[in-house]
Amino acid sequence: LPHPFPQELEEARRWEGARDVQPLDGNVRRWGGLLLPNNPPYNTGAFRFELTFSPDHPLEPPCATLRTPIYHPSVDLEGRVCQPLTTHGHWEPATRAIQVLQDLLLQLDSPDPRRLLRPDVARELQERPEEFRRRAEEHTRLHAEPRPDP
Repeated sequence: LPHPFPQELEEARRWEGARDVQPLDGNVRRWGGLLLPNNPPYNTGAFRFELTFSPDHPLEPPCATLRTPIYHPSVDLEGRVCQPLTTHGHWEPATRAIQVLQDLLLQLDSPDPRRLLRPDVARELQERPEEFRRRAEEHTRLHAEPRPDP
């Protein structure tokens, strides 16, 4: 099968926010890689992601999941992410894969308690930010992958 969007993969590979972006198991509709958050409490680790494209891409939005556990209000325990950009109401076929990854990284870097899949974590972020940060740092230390060298 010809690759449906080789330029998009190249673009994502050149982006400094991720490493090792490549099709998984030779499937061009399933990409994996490591996201590198810029901000505490997550910037001490790297987080493995998966981006899955529908056969109807780009008419249908792709779906991003995190494979590395993260203590974050917008990511549930299964790694599903509350990402408005990829919902049917917001998705634009012109949106590129790299924009989905950039949006995901921005969301990891700036937790928004309004985009929540874990209400308990969102409440902690709002009411006890120091406690949230301590837990998220500890969780990152325990679960995140080591940061690759720049």
